[in-house]
Amino acid sequence: MDNKDAVRIQTSILSRMERRVLVWIAKRLPKLMNSDHLTGIGLIGAFIAGGGYVLSNWGKEFLWLSSFGFIVNWFGDSLDGTLARVRKKQRPIYGFYLDHNVDAITALVISVGAGISPFISFSVAMLILVGYFLLCIFTYINAYLKNTLKISYSGFGPTELRLIIILINSLFFFLPTKNPPVVILGITLKFFDLFALGVALVLMVLYFYYFFAEKKEYEKTDPPLT
Repeated sequence: MDNKDAVRIQTSILSRMERRVLVWIAKRLPKLMNSDHLTGIGLIGAFIAGGGYVLSNWGKEFLWLSSFGFIVNWFGDSLDGTLARVRKKQRPIYGFYLDHNVDAITALVISVGAGISPFISFSVAMLILVGYFLLCIFTYINAYLKNTLKISYSGFGPTELRLIIILINSLFFFLPTKNPPVVILGITLKFFDLFALGVALVLMVLYFYYFFAEKKEYEKTDPPLT
């Protein structure tokens, strides 16, 4: 079994349309640009997104900068593998290693930036990061055991998650900044923490649902010894 050549499974809501757009762009990129350049652009987008959140302490107009960073991140992160496949220059071992490590750094940078912003608490931002990392770990374990790399769950993948966060950024901008705190189970939270908790909850629910679903499959594949 070679998990580096794991079959990609992408069945998100926007995957078909997105795939056509990415291939169209990849065919028109300059020949001097390679997949590593695009990976770097995606990482730059993550720092723009995280930096926009930090700068929003001085004005919520910087939320638009953060949203722009998510678009830059989508461009680089989604196109690096597409470009390699279009040009038939895949490097499965190196690509697997680099792409998923950069994804982890990306999530960390954005979550820390969001936690430093005036809108959501740092602890809530870390809950989102934990939920994301749980799904990543689950995905990589299955890539090793089943030779499949599932990058979307229940119709949602990285692109849909980015769009949801951009939408939340827009809500943060248009809603009044000063809102009364919310108390849940004796814990005082910022009003905007409710939106972030919603994202964290969705990630956690997806993780546990698919964890128990796959557990049943593995029990059949690897039954106990009698």
